[in-house]
Amino acid sequence: MTHNAYIYIIVMALATCLCRVLPLTLIRKPIENRFFNSFLYYVPYVTLAVMTFPAIINATQSPIAGAAALAAGIIAAWFGASLYRVAIACCVMVLIAETFV
Repeated sequence: MTHNAYIYIIVMALATCLCRVLPLTLIRKPIENRFFNSFLYYVPYVTLAVMTFPAIINATQSPIAGAAALAAGIIAAWFGASLYRVAIACCVMVLIAETFV
């Protein structure tokens, strides 16, 4: 590795540590702000969605099949289907979409 690569690694390690350690050291009492609490509550869900949705679209041979499966999964979940049934609906939709499109 070059000398610059070590500097980049050290800077990124410091930035990561500061992002994780700084809130622990500065915020000692419980957070009472409703807006900030709701923001922190939804961060894991948004992060999961941001990582999952592009993977759903790109996991198939055509993005149209992935988008159709996503729509089928959302509709099945909306009507109260279990996780297993949602997965089956998505797989069937991909099979149909890739066979006929």
